[in-house]
Amino acid sequence: MRKLEIQDAEVMRIALQQEILRSEESRYDHRLHGVLLVSSGLSCGEVAGLFGQGRRTVQYWVKRFERSGFAGLQEGSRPGRPSALDVGTRSRIAKDLRQSPRQLGYGQNMWDGKLLSYHLKGTYDIKLGVRQCQRLFRQFGFRRRKPRPQIASADPVAQEAFKKTAPSGKKGRH
Repeated sequence: MRKLEIQDAEVMRIALQQEILRSEESRYDHRLHGVLLVSSGLSCGEVAGLFGQGRRTVQYWVKRFERSGFAGLQEGSRPGRPSALDVGTRSRIAKDLRQSPRQLGYGQNMWDGKLLSYHLKGTYDIKLGVRQCQRLFRQFGFRRRKPRPQIASADPVAQEAFKKTAPSGKKGRH
């Protein structure tokens, strides 16, 4: 019997790994299969090579399984650093961002990370870096807008002559 092969194997391998990472359930199944292979005699390094994981990651799975059974392989909480913004403060900040910075006494027309960082420090006594403030914009559903530069003394006749396309209703060059 001929060996089966997957077309674009490397691309499909990456796609499969991304699909595994997509949900808690599939990550749990992935860990189960890894521990199953280790219990079948493969080394953690061999399983790691097959799964595209680090050897230490597979060792952690095995140790957690040994310590806590199946519950050790399930997705745990990842607490991380606690947020500096409580729910009430977040809603007040979102309300501030829906106003023009000029309405709040600033000299700018548009919010940016630097201005929001300054605003949070002065108004709420919260110190967040510029990059974290930029993340807040995304979390609040704002998208980045950049003002378009306008040339103050542009000549409309010269602009029309410069355009590559003919004005509407006229035929172009032949």
